[in-house]
Amino acid sequence: MNAVLLVDDDASNLESLQRVFVREGFVVRTARDGREALDVLRREACGVVLTDLMMPGVDGMDLLKAIKAVAPETEVVLMTAYGSVETAVAAMKEGATDFIPKPLRRADVVRAVRRAADRAGLVAENRALRAELQRMGTPRDILGQSPAIRHALALLEQVAPSTAGVLIEGESGTGKELFARALHRLSPRAAGPFVPVHCAAIPETLMEAELFGHEKGAFTGAIGKREGRFGLADGGTLLLDEVGEIPPGVQVKLLRVLQEGTFERLGSSTPVRTDVRVVATTNRDLRAEVKAGRFREDLFFRLDVVTLRLPSLRERQGDVPLIAQAMLARFAAREARAVRGFTDEALALVEAHSWPGNVRELEHAVERAVLLCRGEWITPGDLPPSVVPTPSATDAPARSLQIPIGTPLEEVERRVIAETLHFTHGDKRAAAALLGIATRTIYRKLGSGSDAEAPPDTSAE
Repeated sequence: MNAVLLVDDDASNLESLQRVFVREGFVVRTARDGREALDVLRREACGVVLTDLMMPGVDGMDLLKAIKAVAPETEVVLMTAYGSVETAVAAMKEGATDFIPKPLRRADVVRAVRRAADRAGLVAENRALRAELQRMGTPRDILGQSPAIRHALALLEQVAPSTAGVLIEGESGTGKELFARALHRLSPRAAGPFVPVHCAAIPETLMEAELFGHEKGAFTGAIGKREGRFGLADGGTLLLDEVGEIPPGVQVKLLRVLQEGTFERLGSSTPVRTDVRVVATTNRDLRAEVKAGRFREDLFFRLDVVTLRLPSLRERQGDVPLIAQAMLARFAAREARAVRGFTDEALALVEAHSWPGNVRELEHAVERAVLLCRGEWITPGDLPPSVVPTPSATDAPARSLQIPIGTPLEEVERRVIAETLHFTHGDKRAAAALLGIATRTIYRKLGSGSDAEAPPDTSAE
């Protein structure tokens, strides 16, 4: 969304800003006050509003609140005089994306608006992707557009209507059970039960009784007859999660069920017929398990009619921002937190992380960030330490700073602040904590200084 609405009661400044952003390639709309700005937003969508904070009538703060009511996904950037920094910080708590101190510097204004436009574009893209996935009939819980995940989804939709057994392979946390549930929902058995069995969580001595059930008195403690998972799943789908954990003795009986469609409860010799579609998942290499003698080859071929391999997040890094944003929205709604998204720096770190725990690890990281976030945007400081890289000892700019003798004190301050911001990946709150100063001091020090650019005559191009 490359449209920006400029709001300022100063006609000359408004005209100068308009020329700047037209040259930068933006679709530009202008308004002389808050009421006129709202009229513009009611007529057409603008991804970003750049507004002066101090205006007669409806000022920037009032306009911000109104925008969040009329067009909540519009990003708002404030322009403010140095004496109004605290007011601007309060405005950011109300939903503003950023603020720029006056006198304005052209590069700062353009940079802030571009960041806000990128953020607005990401929100719009996520919305469009969700709509496209729903249009395609893709299970709503499975997000992604990478070739690897699209291939898995296409195969899922192809085999779902059949009765064939499916083996879902993938690392821990890649969403194997999620795919198994989707397979069931898209199948003719959707009205029947979906019964998961987490094989790794069941003791070996109880596995047979858990799968096939038992009669009263079958073993010590069996005080009554109990239906097993195969019986409960009759007419539906049985998920054998981490099927490689099933002990060899039970594998023989499982093979019989798959071959003949019958089983016997523990303590009984009467065959029980069942109509169950078996879906198995594994994070092991079952072929290697077969070669090692730990898994029956005939059972493997029975389970492996169709293999559906799920990619790790490392193989689909482009999907990570979309998944993280969807998780953020879910956790923010659940916890009633006004968290809107990630800063550019935080989202870049999330996308760059290798995520060895895959979706499950990402989910925990996003949930933690939502709970720790103090504002509307998750910053690098809200992410787990494992996601934020630690600078190495050879990273000179992050560890040390050389300043020539005779450098003016004001310039020293600016350079120390700038290098600290580089160290914290742009997180001003973290930088302020490291320096022992208030966050607003960073804005003030970087906004004025001996080498600061001359206040831009934004009309000069």
